[in-house]
Amino acid sequence: MFKHYFPFLQWLPTYKKSYLSGDISAGLTVGVMLVPQGMAYAMIAGLPPVFGLYASLIPQVIYALLGTSRQLAVGPVAMDSLLVASGLGALALSGLDEYISMAIFLALFMGVIQLTLGLLRMGFFVNFLSKPVISGFTSAAAIIIGLSQLKHLLGTNIDRSNQVHILLKNAFVSVSETNFITLGIGILSIILISILKKVNKNIPSALLVVVIGIVLIYFFGLNDLGVKIVGKVPSGLPSLKVPTIDYSRIMDLFSIAITLALIAFMEAISVAKAVEEKHSDYEIDTSQELIALGASNIIGAFFQSYPTTGGFSRTAINDQAGARTGIASIVSALVVGLTLLFLTPLFYYLPNSVLAAIIMVAVFGLIDFKYPIQLFKNRKDEFYLLIATFLITLTIGIKEGILLGVLISLLLLVYRTSRPHIAVLGRIKNTNYFKNVKRFSEETEIFDEFLIVRFDAQLYFGNREYFKQELFKELERKGGAVKYLILNAEAINYIDSSAVHVLKQIINELKSRGVIFVIAGAIGPTRDILYSSGLIIDIGKENLFVKTSEAFEHCKSLSRKSAIEEKISLESKKSGVM
Repeated sequence: MFKHYFPFLQWLPTYKKSYLSGDISAGLTVGVMLVPQGMAYAMIAGLPPVFGLYASLIPQVIYALLGTSRQLAVGPVAMDSLLVASGLGALALSGLDEYISMAIFLALFMGVIQLTLGLLRMGFFVNFLSKPVISGFTSAAAIIIGLSQLKHLLGTNIDRSNQVHILLKNAFVSVSETNFITLGIGILSIILISILKKVNKNIPSALLVVVIGIVLIYFFGLNDLGVKIVGKVPSGLPSLKVPTIDYSRIMDLFSIAITLALIAFMEAISVAKAVEEKHSDYEIDTSQELIALGASNIIGAFFQSYPTTGGFSRTAINDQAGARTGIASIVSALVVGLTLLFLTPLFYYLPNSVLAAIIMVAVFGLIDFKYPIQLFKNRKDEFYLLIATFLITLTIGIKEGILLGVLISLLLLVYRTSRPHIAVLGRIKNTNYFKNVKRFSEETEIFDEFLIVRFDAQLYFGNREYFKQELFKELERKGGAVKYLILNAEAINYIDSSAVHVLKQIINELKSRGVIFVIAGAIGPTRDILYSSGLIIDIGKENLFVKTSEAFEHCKSLSRKSAIEEKISLESKKSGVM
């Protein structure tokens, strides 16, 4: 049990020397990558760049000890940084100090939510974030993040907004103030990063453009020509400090904390699962992941970290560079710690446009074109769900996009279950197979006195009337010769009380028409409900069969069931036949 909550106790005792070179190599690679990325993502969140380094320090170490993924690289990410900016930007804050305090407390708040959900074993929550919703939200958020960096790329003052049309309008108003030296540095940085990524993904392209940018500013004095630079970055490790805010502000943060907790978990678990497929020596535990991420954010908040989670690109690089255990994350944290202790003065002349370029290249890679095209060709309903989430996120807001996307996806699920697939079955000629007559129109034979129907869903209050209407609609099509209505119940795994009531109405109506209602293929849980609800009395035990073919033959020849057919068809916890 102890090892379950502290997974490092599982891999540390069996650590092999052969793992060390891969862990150190991966840790150094990710650490070097994390320094400029962390500073850039802090800018997205509206925080001073040094807070990106703080967020890259303690959370990594905590996750390495508590996480079940051995390659997941935890730290600041673009998506969460944008959510922090959008959530806090909507509040009336008195200044930068209060903004920083709120961002740090937000990490504590979301961490508590994640930890609580993890202890309650509620990792299944991620299942409610469908892929079309995630894809639409991620692509829209990537566009907003990229466009939010226009002010740094152009060197102008553009009012912040999380609505793309307002953001573009604000950018257009201030485009005449563009500093072309700043723009040139930014564009060259984007081109250089993109080329280096294509040449070799392992090249620390972000760090390289940072070095070039600093050298250009330092030797040519471009900051005197209006190029905005990072300026002084505080040196030293973050101090231990209890996150505090005015208690009246807690409810203001509640909705953004819930959103952040779930989105951050979704991001981390999706990339962790993708990497897990390449490794057979461990398994991801979704609830423990919630605990690990929650603890990382809670403890990180005491060391001035803003919200963190597992990063897509850093995790991929961590895995590619040979990481085998959490030691790689600890090495990455050491790189960040050494940077904070000794190297922060070097970042004084770093142009903001270089950090903007790093962000733009990173986030525009998150825009997915292939998946929407695939959905448009094969699944129109899910394509429209993706587009709706995408447009809501772009035009209304980040939180609204993900929340309304989930709501729409759940409504779509309810709609599907309220009008499930119903098939009229016929017998394949010269066989005992009963198949959908629409799919096998030429191969099936139908019989005037039989209506055989398969219902492919649970029967519940949401689809009971639809089931009844479709059943009698098919009866009307068949005409008055029908003597037997056989329901193939193989796909029905549950019948609620509302559906039980409707089934009794249907059976009574059929009896008044002289039609016998027969059920074939009911599974155990469904048979239990037939007994517990009393439906078995209305149907009659003699009208329950194991297979559709058996029901058909018995009704056709009016023969009795064999002993084994009787036993299997009537088996139930309530029946006494076991």
